Parts: sequence; structure tokens; C-alpha cells
Amino acid sequence: MYGLAQYLRFDCGAFLKDKVLTVTSCGPLKDYETKQVTGTKVITVITEDKTPYKPKADGTAICNRYEKITVKVPGKMGLNIPIGAVVELVNPVGTVYGEFRNQLSITVDDIKVVGAAKG
Repeated sequence: MYGLAQYLRFDCGAFLKDKVLTVTSCGPLKDYETKQVTGTKVITVITEDKTPYKPKADGTAICNRYEKITVKVPGKMGLNIPIGAVVELVNPVGTVYGEFRNQLSITVDDIKVVGAAKG
């Protein structure tokens, strides 16, 4: 992803504010060590990004449209959100990580469907 360094105090709400997230899949969220199911993992894609990013140093514009975001919903087993549904994240907490600070991990209390699946 691009432009994440602007959000190092990471304000997940500000980052997601001007974006539309669309679900591409749902599955079990498993603990890495025990392999126990601890919730649901929802894969989304940013289908609209109207965030006013600062351009790169060379003047190139930044956009995260079509970037995938994995959303972890601990404690909510078996969530079954339709593919293509537009969703809103309830109480998102984001963490930026990675060698280049270009990876994002988001955990939420819940996911609310705000638009019907298309297609």
C-alpha cells in the first residue's frame, strides 16, 4: 500500500474515511500458534478511494484503489458476509508494519453491511 507513512500515529478512521470497502471473501481467523479458530477474517478491496494524499517526492499521485485489506473480527465466528457487499468497519484499530511501513493490519469489533452485493 502507498501513503501509509502519513498515518503513523495510525488513525484508522481517518485512513478509511474516504474509502469504500467491498468484500471479496470470508473465512476463519485462526491463532497462528494453536491453529484454533478465534473469529472471522474478512478480505476486502478498496473500490473507491477519495483520500487527498500528499504526492510522492517525484510528484506522482497516490491512490490505494483496488488494494486488499484483511480485516480481523476476533470473537465473531462464522460471519458470512456476501461477496461484493459494501461494508463499514465498527471500531477499527489499524497497525502499520513491515520493513517499508507499507503493510496494514486492521482489527474490528464488528462489520456492518451498508450496501448490497452487486452482480
